[in-house]
Amino acid sequence: MATRFHHVNFATKQLPELEEFYREVLQLDESHAYASNAANAQITNQGYGGRVAFLTDGAVEMHLSTKDLNVAFRTKQAINPLANTHIAFRTDDIEAIKRRLEERGVPYADYGAWAIKGWTQIFFHDPEGNIVEVHQVGAPEPAE
Repeated sequence: MATRFHHVNFATKQLPELEEFYREVLQLDESHAYASNAANAQITNQGYGGRVAFLTDGAVEMHLSTKDLNVAFRTKQAINPLANTHIAFRTDDIEAIKRRLEERGVPYADYGAWAIKGWTQIFFHDPEGNIVEVHQVGAPEPAE
């Protein structure tokens, strides 16, 4: 199983200003991986339709999302990944990650295919309360 750092997400009420800051100061470029016609475009009709700026340094991504304190209520999930900052890892075996969390008694919110087409996402808290995302691209649907 491979797990790699993928992005950090900052949730903000001032998206244009924050995006301008990171683009100008750190010269981050727009990631075109999530364009509306891309296979992994942003999904906007499943509890969150806010604007997200997808930036990159060419290797790692930074996602700047419009803060939304009600995502967990609308999606009926225990964790709201768009209320504050979260870090994200990409894995090739999300089911193994779920098993490891369950073995350790760590609850997680299984958002499934929710925010980006083709991604299956889970969110959980680390021991300090930080929100952690793990996602898999092209994950098979879990057996029921």
